[in-house]
Amino acid sequence: MDKTSSFSSHEGRPIRCKAAICKKAGEPLVIEEIHVHPPQAYEVRIKIVCTTLCHTDLAFSKYDSGPLARFPRILGHEAVGLVESIGEHVDGFKHGDVVLPVFHPHCEECRDCKSSKGNWCTRFAEDLVSNTRRYGMASRFKDSMGEDIHHFFFVSSFSEYTIVDIAHLVKISPEIPVDRAVLLSCGVSTGIGAAWRTADIEEGSTVAVFGLGAVGLAVGEGARLRGAAQIIGIDINPDKFAIGKKFGFTGFVNPTLCGDKKISEVIKEIAGGGVDYSFECVGITSVLSEAFLSTRTGTGKTVALGINPAAPTELDSFGLFRGKHVCGSLFGGLKPKLDIPILVDRYLKKELNLDSFITHELKFEDINKAFDLLEKGKSLRCILWMDKK
Repeated sequence: MDKTSSFSSHEGRPIRCKAAICKKAGEPLVIEEIHVHPPQAYEVRIKIVCTTLCHTDLAFSKYDSGPLARFPRILGHEAVGLVESIGEHVDGFKHGDVVLPVFHPHCEECRDCKSSKGNWCTRFAEDLVSNTRRYGMASRFKDSMGEDIHHFFFVSSFSEYTIVDIAHLVKISPEIPVDRAVLLSCGVSTGIGAAWRTADIEEGSTVAVFGLGAVGLAVGEGARLRGAAQIIGIDINPDKFAIGKKFGFTGFVNPTLCGDKKISEVIKEIAGGGVDYSFECVGITSVLSEAFLSTRTGTGKTVALGINPAAPTELDSFGLFRGKHVCGSLFGGLKPKLDIPILVDRYLKKELNLDSFITHELKFEDINKAFDLLEKGKSLRCILWMDKK
């Protein structure tokens, strides 16, 4: 991380800065000057150094109905930044700290946050629709006319400055390059965590990963680090196979080349009766069904990382009866404030491959190009630099 001696604070005052605003569903983002208000109690205002985007940002930019469709809005939830100023009752953060905003809350105080069984936050996680974590629909963003701009997943990183509640903020080591740290804000942590925490893969296990986007590839990386003997990637894009080898994948299946056989049948043949663990990283219910069928009878475990809440899921009930397991995984089962620093440490020790996730780098002003690359399947993660010349 570069030195921040020239980084000034505007404590207690609004900041004027640039943001990429989603004004209407399906339309390109518009970069405009906005005002970011000072942080209130339990909030931190951060200067975004770099950000990136995933399919969640792409999907929400197109939603035109329902409670989660709001405009104008500042999207973005994968970023790394520097603390600019803090509100009252904020402990553990100071001006200049390198921080990672995370969409999933970790209050550290509720029953579930204190439990080792999972990563749910009873206090905050149910609320996905508010602008600010403790202040409901109150917005910290105003446009040039003084009108409110909606937040996104309590992060809104497509802005030079943003406001984040301390329940969504993780302090990290300044030793990690920011363009690597940003990857741990959502997708990569989700995949690695699913392999480590949710599935708890053992050495010598067999694994199948359905969908080789950034999350799926991160599952492979997590399985590799756990010593999996066989990691099979399933994707209709053959270009993903060469990339997958960098993350420890040992075999690949293209569903379009399976003929009359179901994908699950092919996986069972490759893995000798089925894999120990399967991961669905696409969000299609029929794929989840095939992932479930591809696991071993009696002990197989399927982890769902993608979901379509509007579509019902059908699973082989007899397989469930005979001991197969299926579960979901939000943010990979990781507790952000505890587990993200562990991932940072693994990278600094040269154990964790983050470098291969970065396929493009652009100036923030070119954010619509990044959306286009992602939508066309040409990008895993495109780093957007706020101050790149």
